[in-house]
Amino acid sequence: MKSHRRKRRKAEPGEFQDPLSNYNPPEYDDNLERALTEATVGDMQITPFMEVSADTTVQEAVQMMEQDQIACLMVVKDQRLIGVFSERDVLNKVAAQHEQVKSRPIRDLMTPDPQTVYETDSPAKALNLMAVGGFRHIPVLGVDDRPTGILGPKRTTAFLQEHFE
Repeated sequence: MKSHRRKRRKAEPGEFQDPLSNYNPPEYDDNLERALTEATVGDMQITPFMEVSADTTVQEAVQMMEQDQIACLMVVKDQRLIGVFSERDVLNKVAAQHEQVKSRPIRDLMTPDPQTVYETDSPAKALNLMAVGGFRHIPVLGVDDRPTGILGPKRTTAFLQEHFE
């Protein structure tokens, strides 16, 4: 991203100087760079998504994921996100001991307090959090802190392809 600034005239004492008078909008090298910084997560495909209660059993959650071909469930309590239950949780925490844990509530095996992004955040922020944190999925919240969607690899790839020249 290129940025050019004009030299600002120094204000006389007592004279108002607009702090944005020397603002030049950023210049982008390509459409993808523009989209990553100026679009919002809400502009990406973040739905459909599935919410479940913390009392949902592991067996029920795994069946929902398999039936609907969903890789990540958002676990909510009182309309607030408290965790996620993903394919990775199934592989790491359930697969080897399925019979012992299948009737337990997913609150016992979910990933609590996951990283999130807001609908108003930039796609670049979402991609950064996913890359740095090693997440395949990241929940999306509205300004009221309630879940409004989820981003995953397919949706992220589709957004990048849409804006790649």
